Amino acid sequence: MISESSREFLFDLLNTPSPTGFEAPGQRKWAARARQFAPVVESDAYGSAWARLEGTDPTAPLVMLEAHADEIGYMVRHITEKGFLHLERIGGSDWAVARGRRLMILGDRGPVRGVIGNTAIHIRDRSDGDKAPDLHDLYVDIGATSAAEVLGLGLRVGHPAVYADGPEAFGQSRLLGRALDNRIGGFILTEVLERLSVAESKAASTLLALNAVQEEIGGHGAKMAAHRLQPQVCVVLDVTHATDTPGIPHTKHGDVKLGKGPTLTHGTANHPAVVTRLMEVAENLGIPLQHEASARHTGTDTDLIYNVREGIPSALVSLPLRYMHSVVEVADFGDVEHVIQLLTGFVTSLRTGDVFRTEI
Repeated sequence: MISESSREFLFDLLNTPSPTGFEAPGQRKWAARARQFAPVVESDAYGSAWARLEGTDPTAPLVMLEAHADEIGYMVRHITEKGFLHLERIGGSDWAVARGRRLMILGDRGPVRGVIGNTAIHIRDRSDGDKAPDLHDLYVDIGATSAAEVLGLGLRVGHPAVYADGPEAFGQSRLLGRALDNRIGGFILTEVLERLSVAESKAASTLLALNAVQEEIGGHGAKMAAHRLQPQVCVVLDVTHATDTPGIPHTKHGDVKLGKGPTLTHGTANHPAVVTRLMEVAENLGIPLQHEASARHTGTDTDLIYNVREGIPSALVSLPLRYMHSVVEVADFGDVEHVIQLLTGFVTSLRTGDVFRTEI
């Protein structure tokens, strides 16, 4: 089970801002944790980081487990003469829920607190039904009175920002906070590294645990790293929509429940032989699985990894998540534990002679 020290690391990682393109602070903490369990931790020019844990058999398949390190956020686009900031999105931030939210703007002199302005309901024009404002209509108040004062605080156009909300325990066995998508995936990778490193029976395969940058804007980090590392099989870990809250039609979005285990995706980028192996591991270990369909693309780093070079047999495992891309994302620790067990079991299952390919 997840230890208290592991939970402390998870909360520290989640509290560390890592917006797309500015992931370095979080990556440094991830790499420091990974070095406790793997002798080799490296990174590339844009900040994707990976740990290498040697297996006992150099002829067994080289396996990669991948998650992404970045979170959604905002970027300063304009500074008014009166000292207000206007924003651009980083990734898929939902600006419809942004009014009245506190921000942490990552300036040259350290974080600067701000709040996204919200005109009081008493004086707001609601003739249009009180629709959410357009992104360019939002503004940030940092307590400044002029553009010069903003610049004096170390802020300029191009600085990133994230919501100031941190993680907290929620209910009996759940976790609440911003950007669980997908830094909780990076946490899971370190847990797999720890369990494999202390296991009495060592895995035959060498493991590459990759925490990649820039997923939220197109999966660029995963593509660069996969091209470089050339694994022979890969399992991508991301989050997926838990659809067990009111108002979500299952006929359109599938039936995924929080607390009922990870999901396994079928179709497109997901190689049938890798999917089958994951299902076998889950059955042998008594891990509950939910299933999802991918008729065109997965919308994750899997799409950028499986077709690198001559092809990397890949599959997508996802952690159910409520309220994705908001400040109140919710995950279940039971699901987290089952994902750790599934990925650890998959790596352990690999043997010499395992070849994941479609025979014709």
